Amino acid sequence: MILKSELNARNKITATGALAVPMLRYNFAIINWRTEEIKKIDRKARKMLTMYKIHHPKADIDRLYVKRKEGGRGLVQIEAAYKAEIINIAEYLNTYFEEDQFVNIVKSHESTQPNMNSIIKTAAKITEELSKPNEKSDAKQVGIQHTKARLGESLKKKMEEQSNAWAVH
Repeated sequence: MILKSELNARNKITATGALAVPMLRYNFAIINWRTEEIKKIDRKARKMLTMYKIHHPKADIDRLYVKRKEGGRGLVQIEAAYKAEIINIAEYLNTYFEEDQFVNIVKSHESTQPNMNSIIKTAAKITEELSKPNEKSDAKQVGIQHTKARLGESLKKKMEEQSNAWAVH
């Protein structure tokens, strides 16, 4: 519906970030998503942008996800939103573990889940992915806030590296 509207491209991307992405964020904690499914949703969103002539088929994909202030289009990357949301939920569960009895019940339930169904274990895996092996700090010392900041930095660095690789060719 957003793409069929008569909004300009900037407002369509803003509306997507304001309306569609929060619907997905809500489901990240409820539905057990696999990484392939998240990437498939991202691909489908890009395909729809191309179908509605908001994004050229041969244009740089990474530029879609760069902030408008930095020369990009400002679209929210679903995979990054997924990782950030899982980390936020795990942080919430770890912060309010002793204060709230309901959060305590959820956390005890989470600890009995297998690795792929547990939000806390998934967040730990994402944190581990973002941690560099040559870093002097211990994995336990890396905080959630630091991890969220590193998530943004690593995605930005990855996009810059890909852009530089294209510039060389």
